[in-house]
Amino acid sequence: MRAITSFLKEIRNYPSAIVGLIIISFLLIISIATPIFIPYNEAVRLWRGGEDIWAEYPRNAWPVWRNWFSSTDLPSTIVFNSSEGEGVRTEESVSDNTREVRFTFEFDFPYDEFPPELILFARAQFDVKQPFLEMTWFTPDGREIRAGEFSPGPSSSFRFSQDSRLQRRLERETGIPDVPVEKGLFDDPSQEGLQPLNGTYRLEVSALLFEEDSDVDVTFVSYGLVHGLAGTDHRRRDLMIALLWGTPIAMAFGLLAALGTTVTTMSIAAIGVWFGGWLDALIQRMTEVNAIIPLLPILIMVGTFYSRSIWLMLGLVVLLSIFGLSIKNYRAIFLQVRELPYIDAARSYGASNMRIIFRYMIPRLLPLIIPQIVTLVPTFVFIEASLAVLGLGDPILPTWGKIIQDANSQGALFNGFYYWILEPAVLLMLAGLGFAMVGFALDRIFNPRLREL
Repeated sequence: MRAITSFLKEIRNYPSAIVGLIIISFLLIISIATPIFIPYNEAVRLWRGGEDIWAEYPRNAWPVWRNWFSSTDLPSTIVFNSSEGEGVRTEESVSDNTREVRFTFEFDFPYDEFPPELILFARAQFDVKQPFLEMTWFTPDGREIRAGEFSPGPSSSFRFSQDSRLQRRLERETGIPDVPVEKGLFDDPSQEGLQPLNGTYRLEVSALLFEEDSDVDVTFVSYGLVHGLAGTDHRRRDLMIALLWGTPIAMAFGLLAALGTTVTTMSIAAIGVWFGGWLDALIQRMTEVNAIIPLLPILIMVGTFYSRSIWLMLGLVVLLSIFGLSIKNYRAIFLQVRELPYIDAARSYGASNMRIIFRYMIPRLLPLIIPQIVTLVPTFVFIEASLAVLGLGDPILPTWGKIIQDANSQGALFNGFYYWILEPAVLLMLAGLGFAMVGFALDRIFNPRLREL
């Protein structure tokens, strides 16, 4: 307890270390909370799911915080689902077996840009004869536009932009040839060109049901240009899923690899120094051979020809890093430790070789190991992200590197979707910065020579 108190007093002298600890704590809290609130199977299902899961999400939408820094107010997604009691539903009988169900969806549109898509999803229950749906659009200035009609199946969708008859009606309304449907429905006819008309809009969906037991539910979606705290990608997926789940994956990969390689390398160096002879010579030759073997190309080769499992990659990283050049640094220190008086005392009372190595020699280096483990973590985090960016990441898990890889393949920077690259890149930089600041501070605390500089 006294040692912990002393350490905390020392760490307070380094403001950068405090900032680094805050960053690391933030990442660790996310790493613990994410699997609790978004279980692994659910995260994989969401991330690998198609547009059936993400149907109500916009495609390539900026995060909502973009509106905080822009004078242009981009539209958010508006969703009305009749099965959840949203909107107003009325029903009346037309004849013996025919009923009319009317859905009314009313919403405010205060934005400066047009929505990119309008879709009506319908889920009908019937035996033989399908229901018939007719849509009417009401604008804030009192205009009434016949928006389309169709007969839905058990699961159908009506995309307003694909209705050529609706487009011709809007061309007559606006006087603009080939006007996009989404812009024509929200256009302000009193202004020159296409300008969104702010106010309250209303969509009425009239459904004729021709069977006694038939029924229908509809969902109207006006897609936005901004959505959620992280935005969406080209498959409508919420990027927050990958940003959150990428945190525990990056932390686990970095911490396990740094701890595994450091502890194993130090143990091998200590064993080689203690036993000496041919064993020490063999370890040194293996270290020299391993020093010229490139890590990343081997991981790329394994990912291409064998498996992209993140746990296999982690094992390879640890295995190929065990005989790193740091073995020579540890060896130089252990050669000095081996000659210290307390080692001779341990020999004299009959301590075994393994006891001397793991109880007397290795603990001597703990002050040097802890800073090294901390500073090594970002190295392995970046290796995992690099593999994903190269298309060799785990095909199942959502990670920061996979977000960057998807953004690169879809031309995110070229198309102006900067958030798609910046969000995972900022998290990678934060992870590197946090561990680096803490590691450098710990190096000064545990190394008296550095503390005097």
